[in-house]
Amino acid sequence: MKRFALIGAAGYIAPRHMTAIKDSGNELVSAYDINDSVGILDSISPQSEFFTEFERFYDHAWRLRRQPGTALDYVSVCSPNYLHQSHISAGLRLGCDVICEKPLVPTPALLDELALVERETGKRVFNILQLRHHQAILALKDKVESERNGHKHEVDLTYITSRGKWYQESWKGDTRKSFGVATNIGVHFYDMLHFIFGSLQRNVVHHATDNKAAGYLEYENARVRWFLSIDANDLPTAVKCKKPTYRSITVDGAEIEFSEGFTDLHTTSYREILAGRGYGLDDARHCVETVSTIRSARATAPTDDEGHPFLQQLLA
Repeated sequence: MKRFALIGAAGYIAPRHMTAIKDSGNELVSAYDINDSVGILDSISPQSEFFTEFERFYDHAWRLRRQPGTALDYVSVCSPNYLHQSHISAGLRLGCDVICEKPLVPTPALLDELALVERETGKRVFNILQLRHHQAILALKDKVESERNGHKHEVDLTYITSRGKWYQESWKGDTRKSFGVATNIGVHFYDMLHFIFGSLQRNVVHHATDNKAAGYLEYENARVRWFLSIDANDLPTAVKCKKPTYRSITVDGAEIEFSEGFTDLHTTSYREILAGRGYGLDDARHCVETVSTIRSARATAPTDDEGHPFLQQLLA
């Protein structure tokens, strides 16, 4: 049984990490968040210590190191995106391996900084890249690899996840903290595309605002038109007022069904990490480079064959 601490315990994604720790047969020893809305702990890890000041959390974790039987093994990081690098470094310096939500960090330079701290501490960083464990994605990857013949697949990626007015008032609506829509809700899709279709060869942004983004990515084995949005007005008519989220990937015109099977992917990720098969800094580099380029790119008008259909409707 490994001993875990969790940073960012009041966040949206934290319960999935708490459940993954428990369901993989391990113990959540300590948790921290500046907010105290963490009643979920009562049903998952009621014995966990909880702190609302980082200094007290860090001091508690440091004192646990003094006895081999109480020392922490892992720190899980679910804090706001802009704090990931600092919290990961703190976990490494506590003598722990670290598991962090995506986006791991916003830039390749910060990946290099984390690699330096890994070398200094002898500990590892693992990123949650859960779509690499989704059965539909694995099946598509196998299919693409078995059919390699120089042909590039035509792919449309669409993800619309409605968010209310609260979103812009939270850290997620502050691009200095979330790094924008494409990074905050898109980074795991860019990782998935690289995982399936190989190295990225071209990265073009067609549209970028506070609540939506669109562009074109060309990989070794695919041409991808992508559209991401948190605006409910972008939902297709068939979905609007029925579901808050629309998720679609088509490959050569055929829909890839992957709307189900998400629930347990964090637990799968934890089991793989604990078994020595986790995804580290090098695995995360490709998607970090992709979102870093998207954030700095200047939007250009799409050509007819590279513009996503949803964007074409938006601009019509």
